[in-house]
Amino acid sequence: MTPAFSVIVFTTLSGAGYGLLALLSVCAATGVIPRQVDLGCGGLGLALALIAIGLLSSLAHLGHPQRVWRAFRQWRSSWLSREGLCAVATFAPAIPLWLAWPAAWPIDGFFPVMAFACATLAILTVFCTGMIYASLTTINTWNRRLVMPLYILFALASGAVLFNAVLLVFKVWHPWAAGLSLGTVATALLVKTVYWRRIDGCSRRWTMGTATGLDRFGQVTVLDPPHTQPNFVMREMGYKLADRRVALLRRLVMALAFIGPLLCLLAILSADGPQTALAAVAALSITVGLILERWLFFAEARHVALQYYGSS
Repeated sequence: MTPAFSVIVFTTLSGAGYGLLALLSVCAATGVIPRQVDLGCGGLGLALALIAIGLLSSLAHLGHPQRVWRAFRQWRSSWLSREGLCAVATFAPAIPLWLAWPAAWPIDGFFPVMAFACATLAILTVFCTGMIYASLTTINTWNRRLVMPLYILFALASGAVLFNAVLLVFKVWHPWAAGLSLGTVATALLVKTVYWRRIDGCSRRWTMGTATGLDRFGQVTVLDPPHTQPNFVMREMGYKLADRRVALLRRLVMALAFIGPLLCLLAILSADGPQTALAAVAALSITVGLILERWLFFAEARHVALQYYGSS
């Protein structure tokens, strides 16, 4: 499938923002991190800015952005509508939380209620985003159980790396923050490796018979080509990527999204004091790596409709 840059930016930046928002909210509500003003304004401000940039970029993918309100009407059957509703609903507790951060409400008061509502809605939004792709049975590489967990893991991993950097910037860092980032990135690496192994060659198992449901009658072939020129489906769904380029891009994803941040985090843990520069490098590396991973996620997808046009 032809990668759409607007969707790539949306899923990457918003995912990191939701992950950061969830971690900040839970840690502040439970007293793990101090509720100082600069940390609240800076950390929550960064999370909301990433979410807003991602949501605005997603509008560029719509043919008529002025009709975006119609996307909320199909929430009973559409994961896209559910994602939109959850994304908008997240701002309802997030903005009051941002404003209330410096206030000294007790643990059973307004602040923890808004904080846990933020975290819940943030993860739920990412869950819906992953289900948009995992529910598409017509794309074999997407219709897999690991797709939705990967979206959540990537959001938590990138959010945790940003969380670690934010704590260092505002001088409230603790070694457990780097350990949390290390664990989430390592888990995402493991699950992504398993996912790649499972999808390798799966798109080639599609045949005209399985695509039409007529394979039980024997071999199915097309007598005449459906079109004399490439059409929209062939252009949008038939993006081709050479195997050697896929292998190269996967190695780049491994280096930028996983290995680079892991090495930086290990260096931070082994250092005597805080290492803000290394945390910034880790955050930049995982962001670039996940943008590349998301591009490859779309580029490797092959729609079953391509079988009708004689493509594998």
